[in-house]
Parts: sequence; C-alpha cells; structure tokens
Amino acid sequence: MPGGDQDPGSYYVGVDVGTGSVRAALVDQRGILLAFADQPISQWEPQFNHHEQSSEDIWAACCVVTKKVVQGIDVNRIRGLGFDATCSLVVLDQQFCPLPVNHEGESHRNIIMWLDHRAVSQVHRINETKHGVLQCVGGVMSVEMQAPKLLWLKENLRETCWDKAGHFFDLPDFLSWKATGVTARSLCSLVCKWTYSAEKGWDDSFWKMIGLEDLVADNYSKIGNQVLPPGASLGNGLTPEAAKDLGLPVGIAVAASLIDAHAGGLGVIGADVRGHGLACEGQPVTSRLAVICGTSSCHMGIDHMVRGHAAFPELQAKATARCYTDESRLRKCRSLKILKPSANLRHRCQSVYAYLNSHLDLIKKARPVGFLTVDLHVWPDFHGNRSPLADLTLKGMVTGLKLSQDLDDLAILYLATVQAIAFGTRLIIEALEAAGHSISTLFLCGGLSKNPLFVQMHADITGMPVVLSQEVESVLVGAAILGACASGDFASVQEAMARMSKVGKVVFPRLEDKRYYDKKYQVFLKLVEHQKEYAAIMKGD
Repeated sequence: MPGGDQDPGSYYVGVDVGTGSVRAALVDQRGILLAFADQPISQWEPQFNHHEQSSEDIWAACCVVTKKVVQGIDVNRIRGLGFDATCSLVVLDQQFCPLPVNHEGESHRNIIMWLDHRAVSQVHRINETKHGVLQCVGGVMSVEMQAPKLLWLKENLRETCWDKAGHFFDLPDFLSWKATGVTARSLCSLVCKWTYSAEKGWDDSFWKMIGLEDLVADNYSKIGNQVLPPGASLGNGLTPEAAKDLGLPVGIAVAASLIDAHAGGLGVIGADVRGHGLACEGQPVTSRLAVICGTSSCHMGIDHMVRGHAAFPELQAKATARCYTDESRLRKCRSLKILKPSANLRHRCQSVYAYLNSHLDLIKKARPVGFLTVDLHVWPDFHGNRSPLADLTLKGMVTGLKLSQDLDDLAILYLATVQAIAFGTRLIIEALEAAGHSISTLFLCGGLSKNPLFVQMHADITGMPVVLSQEVESVLVGAAILGACASGDFASVQEAMARMSKVGKVVFPRLEDKRYYDKKYQVFLKLVEHQKEYAAIMKGD
C-alpha cells in the first residue's frame, strides 16, 4: 500500500548497464542490497573515435545477472524492476531487429556508444545554427548527444541503416521496451540527450533546420512520441518472453528508465540528512549536487595517467603482492542465505589506487598530502569536455613533469589527476551558481566514491561537505527505486528515495587548506585558457 504500509518481505531488482559491464542487484524496501552480480559486455572500435556495442549482447548480459541475483529466493516477493544505462544510441529496423551502425555492415553492432565522437562535423553544423533548443543543453550541443549521431547515420549509412530504421532508442529505453514491449521513452533520456522539452515537447523547427525533417514527418515515431516520467509503470509489466529470459515473474511492474548517472543521483541525493550538521538539511533538494564518479566522469582519465606511466608495472606488482581477506564482505555473505561467499574474498589483492593512496601517505612528510602537487598541475579532458564547456576539441594537459619516473612520481601524478577531476567539479558548481542555483552539499556515488582520497579532495577543493551513501552501489539502488515506484508500493519517486537511500558517512573539507586549493584552481583555469590560446596561434596565418 502507498504511504509505507508495505509487506516488509517485498524485493525490487535494479539493472545497471555501464560502459564495460552489466550489473544487477536485489534490493529490499530499506534500500539494502541483498544480492549483486555483474557480467562484462563487448565493445568494438573499428576506427578511431568510433565505439560500438551490441543490444543483443547487452540484453543477454542483463538476463545472466538478473537470474543470478534472484537465485534461491521466492521470486513472487519481487514487486518491481528498474533499468538504467549509458546514454548510447540503439538502432533497430521496423521489425525491431538490429541494424548496423558501421561501414562493415555488421548488424549485431547496432549501438553507437555514448563516448563515440564520430559526429564531429555534424555537431559543429548543429551548433552553428544557434537554434533556441541549444539553450536547454548548455548553450552548445555535445558530440555525445543523439542528434549529431542521427545526422551522421543519415549522411554516412543511408542505405544500410537510416532508410531501414524503424526505431532509435536511448539504451535505457531499449531495455524497458525489451522487458515490456512498450516503446514509450523516459522523459530523462529525451530531455538530456535528444532536445525534448518537458513543457513544449519536440521542436519541429530544430529537426528541420539540421536536416532531419523526416523524423518530424513521421510524427517522431522513430525517436519517441509517447513520453513518461522515470518510475512510471509501463504497460502490463514484464512480458512472458522477457520474464523467461530474466528469471522473473510475468507481469511484475517495470519502470520507465533513467540514464545511469541519474540513477546514481536517485539512489543517494534524497537521503534523510538530519543529525549530520549539513546546510542542506531542511532545504530544497536543489541545494544538493549528486556527483556520479564512474567511467565517463572520472575513471578513464585516472586510469589513462596511471597505466601509461613507466612505473606502472612496479605499482601493479606491489599492489598484487598485498593480499587480504575481505572480512566485511564475508560477514555480509554469511548473514544472507541467498548469497554464496566467493572463494576470492579470502584472497583479494589490493587495488593499484589503494596502494597509491598508502604510498602518498608515506611520502607526504609533515604537510597534508594535497600539497605534494604544488608544482604539478593537470587539465584532465583527454577526451574533450562535456560539462560545463561542451568543447570536444579540448585535450589533456600536464605541467611540472621531471626526468624521474619512479613510483613517487606516479603517485604524485595520480594525486594531481584526482585533484584535477575535483577542480572540474568545482567549475561545474560555479557554472550552476552563475545560472541561479545554490549548492551547499555534494552527494557522491559510483566506483570512485569508495576511494577516500578522491572523496577528501572533492571536499577540500569545493569547500563543501561530501555525503556518502550507506549503500555503496547507489546506482543500483536508484534503478531499484524506479521499480519500487512502478510497483505502487510507494506513492512517488520522492517517497521511495527518502525510504531507500540513507547517509553512510559525511566527509568535511579541511578549510585550513582552502588558500592552497584556491591557488591551484587559478592555475587549473589558466591551463584551459592557455590551451585555447595555443590553438588560436596554430590556426593563425
């Protein structure tokens, strides 16, 4: 029953499709993960900046992980299912069969991934129109959004893909369609990546102006003419075919989906913060900023810097040599009869990042660890900038390198990269505040929120407290919250958020270091300013 009188034995399944894997969790009404599973998914890079996946491969992985997390339980207790995924573009024909998004004609490779940058010339032309819809995506459109990718398909694969296409889905919406047979799109996907307006709908003039008038003529049936808010229940729930694939009961509620980062926000940002001394207590949720520290925002940049360093093999060997027993995971496994403890929990190797954190503590001497980068500065946009600059031409920069390349140098370069990502968060906050928002508290989730150095640097550099969720896998909790809302067990997404997301830890900034980070932030801004100056010089006569 809505309002909190639910059966305490009810469960929800959340499925999260990331860049490199699909993950699923069984979650109860308190937002606690009872079971977890993951499965890798394939990627192809047929040429530089072209990144592709397979919708069939991804759905098969969804089925594997979902069956694993419900193994050994009474599936009739499962009330709802929610999906989130990367904002990648899925192309199907009129019979819902995959179409190739590549010159090779490989139809199983029917997804243009979110990080794909093939549509550079298309996004430049779209931005040159200065159409009004661009104001709703930050003033300029990113090459990673869907309109330029659609235009690229029309201009480059007209016969093999564009003319045959019957459906263009954002990946989260593809998953909810696959589960229910309902082609309705999530408001989240369409607003964030497709220029849809929650108030006005589609803008015909935009699509006609950029050369995609055929989408208008078809009444937007290919990209979505039925739009639902995230968490809304779709059709008659899980179809018999999908239920068999997933190992779930026929007819359970399936929710309109979310982009993966937004699911992370859903799983953490609505937590009850009373008693923690935070400025956001009693304030609107708009005073909170959720930072999803996953592949797209952080991990690729850090990984690139660490793995490319000459001292990486030494780091890897030393981290691997540090094995330990994961007692906390073992205790959790023993307490949950539905889980079987994995043998590797007793022989887990320390991650390279945990080793680097401990190494930084050894070499920091008397000063705080952040001061090790006084002469080393990084601009981290190795793959262009999505937010807040939306400039795909930007490159990574490092200033302050020495001839030595030992483990100390690697650790300090890693620290400078972590700091650079936090400075990027500060730049986004300043852009939001310039647009009229008032942010007082950060809520972090995602893989890197488990890294204490990463968390502390975000607190110190933004000057704001950082809230960590009690449940580390906040993205999966967010997906499960969608399913809980669709089931009718909660009156609204907001109520489900308040009940299922909980504060685990609050990290406060070291305000005594503020002046140091203010100076480094000035250098950070100078780096991108100089990069643009260098580009202008090289383009000049």
